[in-house]
Amino acid sequence: MSEVVGRVLVIDDEAIVRDSIVAYLEDSGFDVLEAENGPTGVECFSAHRPDIVLCDLRMPNMDGLEVLGKINSLSPNTPFIVVSGAGVMADVVEALRLGASDYLIKPILDLEVLEHSIRRNLKASELLVENQAYRSQLEEKNRELELRLDELRHDQQAGREVQRRMLPEQQAQISGIEFNYHIHPSLYLSGDFVDYFPINGEKVLFYIADVSGHGASSAFITVLLKNLTNRLRRNYKRQSSQEILWPDKVLTRFNRELLDAKLGKHLSIFLGIIDLPTNTLSYSVGGQFPMPIFKTAEGVRYLTGRNQPVGLFEFAEYEAYDLSLGQDFELVAVSDGILEVLTQPRLSDKEAYLLDLVEQNKLRVENLQEVLALRAGQEVPDDITLLTLRRTRD
Repeated sequence: MSEVVGRVLVIDDEAIVRDSIVAYLEDSGFDVLEAENGPTGVECFSAHRPDIVLCDLRMPNMDGLEVLGKINSLSPNTPFIVVSGAGVMADVVEALRLGASDYLIKPILDLEVLEHSIRRNLKASELLVENQAYRSQLEEKNRELELRLDELRHDQQAGREVQRRMLPEQQAQISGIEFNYHIHPSLYLSGDFVDYFPINGEKVLFYIADVSGHGASSAFITVLLKNLTNRLRRNYKRQSSQEILWPDKVLTRFNRELLDAKLGKHLSIFLGIIDLPTNTLSYSVGGQFPMPIFKTAEGVRYLTGRNQPVGLFEFAEYEAYDLSLGQDFELVAVSDGILEVLTQPRLSDKEAYLLDLVEQNKLRVENLQEVLALRAGQEVPDDITLLTLRRTRD
């Protein structure tokens, strides 16, 4: 016995035609139901829900069009093949308009044509069911994704608020020195960070840091960096450690803490400590590029100093450099993300352009976006940060 490949309902009021169709389809492996008129066919469909319907259009009491309408109301996706005499093509057109999936002309001389139509429509119906199931799954996945995205947006908003609260006050005045900064993140959260604060009545610490990578994982390191700095401040106030007074020792501590955390992240950093009584800057460099630009009445120049990034090498050593500040000065530090948006063709051209901007007093927080032709909220390849320190005569 052939394998059953589908259940077919045959509705035809001509017993001889119906019997021949039923016999052929059963021999071809179909499970066949039959009905001698429209009402019986509709009842049979309701009771057994076949996979496909083959129905004559011209029948007494209830014609094929009416049967099509009732079955469509019960199951609009069930294939419905109409059989019509050659002289009633208008009924065929109407049946197709009402949702019939195919039509055959009586007499059906080659039943293989009928079998081919049934198999083709069953396959189309099967694909339709699969597509609907896939669409339902996709819609469910989309709903789940939207929920996850909402959660992620909420988490990012919370993270951004945490990060914002960790940052120092903008346009802050500390012992006659004006500090200011701007961070333009490439993603919702930034891997760049700045901080500045008085250590005591004689020393002020500041730094600009750029964590490797982007987004939440890099932003997490900025939280760790802030916590480490706060811990060093507490240790100093408790007189348990004076590491925070020397920039090279601070970077050495940062390096050890990041390596011990095993987070797979490192950072570049420029950290300076201003000694107010001697009017000098002591600074240390951990892979920072470009170097900060120093401006006085004598001109502008990049500071010197090179050391390895923080949190990358176990035995990294950091050096302290000293600089006399003079009465009036300006120090401008940027993260390397700024180089990504400058249009000059060569790195040396970009460095010269930044130097020129500082000399003309154009690289300032208040006009950074204008100078770089950035729109508020514009996506950039990397985080862009500007930190400025300035002291001028009253």
